[in-house]
Amino acid sequence: MITGLWLPIITPFRDGAVDFKSYERLIEHYLALGIDGLFPLGTTGESPTLDEAEIDKLVERTVAVVAGRVPVFVGVGGNATRKVEKELKRLERFAFDGIVSVCPYYNRPGQDGLIAHFRAIAASTDRDVAIYNIPYRTAVNLSNDSLIELAEVKNIVGVKDSSGSIAQSLDLLARKPAGFSVLTGEDALYFTMMANGGDGGILAASHLMTDGFVEVGRCFARNDVTGARMAWAPLAALAPLLFCEANPMPIKYLLWRQGLIASPECRLPLTRISDGLARRLDAATAERVAA
Repeated sequence: MITGLWLPIITPFRDGAVDFKSYERLIEHYLALGIDGLFPLGTTGESPTLDEAEIDKLVERTVAVVAGRVPVFVGVGGNATRKVEKELKRLERFAFDGIVSVCPYYNRPGQDGLIAHFRAIAASTDRDVAIYNIPYRTAVNLSNDSLIELAEVKNIVGVKDSSGSIAQSLDLLARKPAGFSVLTGEDALYFTMMANGGDGGILAASHLMTDGFVEVGRCFARNDVTGARMAWAPLAALAPLLFCEANPMPIKYLLWRQGLIASPECRLPLTRISDGLARRLDAATAERVAA
């Protein structure tokens, strides 16, 4: 099973190019802090803005730096099934463990199309597949009935659940089959999902205060709900600020301020955070240091 705290890692840029030096430094930094898995080339990694050569290099460097210390699931998704299969075949020369594949966006397939899409992707590879359900970005919601049907496929091993509906998420936790992982992608719901039997989270906010997110998971692993609640309190206060403006702009700003990346640069159509949010983030960070 895929469990624990997974980092959907950013892609640092500097002067228009991928900053591989910062990227490799980030990987080592988060491995030292105890993350359980790494997810490059997700939305937080600005994957739509990367060309094939950059994608290949990022996967190559991720696998090389991680060197088997944690699982690596690469973001390989899209709204044209054959194109997703083609990209997956191109990347399979690299020794990553699996993929995270988003529900097809924009063309809005029905449940039968979603099921057929993910069955085709799973059949095209021997790697593990985690489905990413995020209706507020894709305009299509994979139902729990469809997801449980897909869980019967041997190498469809879990879901990054960002359904946006706590009722749907809790229903999924109650019905999920043994051996199928439900990791929340809703940063603000991490505590709630873990308290209701979730297997972990794939959380952009865990770029910051990583030790706190790790501690929440460890507390739940030893059934220490009180400890988990105490560890969660400061995270709950910071997480909403990180999504006031387009992800990953606020996260990159704070990583840059901490000296973990050389530039807060994003690629168009993303730009930079507003001055007002920068002041709020600086103040929140200063308060945490003072505490």
